[in-house]
Amino acid sequence: MASRNNGIDLQTMISAVREGTLGRRDFMRLAAGAGIAALATGLLGFPAIAEPKRGGSFRMGIADGSSNDSLDPATWTSPYASMFGPSFFGAGLTEIDHNNSVQPNLAESFESDASATKWMFKLREKLVFHDGRPVRAADVVATYNYHRGENSKSAAKSALAVIANVSAQDERTVVFELKSPYVDFPFLTSDYHLGIFPAKGDDQIEWEKGIGAGPYKLESFQPGVVAKGVRNPDYHKPGLPYFDDVTLLVMNDVTARTSALLSGEIHYMSRCDLKTLPMLRSNPNIEIDNVVGFSHWISLMNTQVAPFNDLNVRLAIKHAINREEIVEKVAFGAATVANDNPIAPTIKYAIDPAPKHGFDPEKARHYLKQAGLDSLTVDLSASDAAFNGAVDVALLISARAAEAGITVNVVREAADGYWDNVWMKKPWCMSTWGGRPTCDLMFETAYASHSSWNDTNWHNARFDELLLAARGELDEEKRAAMYAEMQQLIHDDGGANVIAFSNHVAAHSKAVAHGELNSNFEMDGNRILERWWFV
Repeated sequence: MASRNNGIDLQTMISAVREGTLGRRDFMRLAAGAGIAALATGLLGFPAIAEPKRGGSFRMGIADGSSNDSLDPATWTSPYASMFGPSFFGAGLTEIDHNNSVQPNLAESFESDASATKWMFKLREKLVFHDGRPVRAADVVATYNYHRGENSKSAAKSALAVIANVSAQDERTVVFELKSPYVDFPFLTSDYHLGIFPAKGDDQIEWEKGIGAGPYKLESFQPGVVAKGVRNPDYHKPGLPYFDDVTLLVMNDVTARTSALLSGEIHYMSRCDLKTLPMLRSNPNIEIDNVVGFSHWISLMNTQVAPFNDLNVRLAIKHAINREEIVEKVAFGAATVANDNPIAPTIKYAIDPAPKHGFDPEKARHYLKQAGLDSLTVDLSASDAAFNGAVDVALLISARAAEAGITVNVVREAADGYWDNVWMKKPWCMSTWGGRPTCDLMFETAYASHSSWNDTNWHNARFDELLLAARGELDEEKRAAMYAEMQQLIHDDGGANVIAFSNHVAAHSKAVAHGELNSNFEMDGNRILERWWFV
């Protein structure tokens, strides 16, 4: 039998699916486009995707939950807590689709004036919170004021600083007046912290009971242990969600998650141990989802703390990391080597800065000498709470850095509370970023001088100037040039060792199914609870 049909190399595609480098649904979409879906399905040996249906109790084991997790949306930092907003009990004005475009959610529409300094959002009709109260424009105003208020501790506060005023024009219309033009403003309103909650005054919200407008009503919550929810019968999306109820179990240990999946205790596990993928693939009841996204493995140097306040030290460390080795030995191919630029290649305006920060011990020694040092000893904090394999990555960094005269002491930190006690606390630590669908959101969230999550404590006046100018620039060519310069500045001067863009690799029982997956965050862009179903 010929392996090529209508230009499709069928055997190569089948091999890619079996190796986990091509998703089953991508395979079927390509095969259908070539008119050979039936042949392809038979050769690969799996049935067509089942139609969604309602019912069942869905259980998932998620990495990175903590006893410090809270229902307060201002505090959500862990991947576990980030699930609360997009597809559990929260719902925002907008959302990101599988094409990484912004779409209305609680809002039915949004539009701006010609200068992109005034945005109007129209709420859907008959929206209600879980307790039956109507969702009004005043609730949106209070929610945004809660996050952007003077005393707010919200992670979204710095991004919302662009807002000069937010007001309710009528019961269903919200008007945002901005301090400066912002072309991508609707993307900002999709932030998972910005689910709408009932107003308690002009700048306070009722978050304590998790009463939102999301697809599930919160039934119970034990921080660091479990959260449970039941279907919201008044959810605004017809037919959604599919599950009757959901249980989100905190399982920080990857071995425990794997065992729970294999035993049937859970239907889905986040963040597979990549070393176990061959074993999981061999199980006829398990399916692997391997999605190329924006996530990146990163080690963070606090640029205001010695020795990382010296650019030459930062450059020495950047050339002491063997990224190719890390991708090969820790990611097992489920990642792409990065170049100290947090903007994934698939994001609009992305560039690959020059020069490449490759592993070069001699160049690392050169920069040490420029810093007036013959050698260097530093601590690197790590835990697999950052990402599966983070400790292994730190150990590889240590081994290679030694060749450049840099002694890296790997400090193994506790998984519980890592994001509260280590991230943005220790001078050099392992971390991960989920990425953002636009350059502006990634830069505003993590690299602007005023950002709450500027986790390298990096301050660059030119960068801040460009960030403000680019978000309001309507000329595409000029805007692209600004974002290119900003990526170059992070690469050349920043404290972020962006090591690799990692795939979202998860596993689930074939008893559950899904459509095309989002790539902006793991767990189907944090939309798994809303969109998946039992076969």
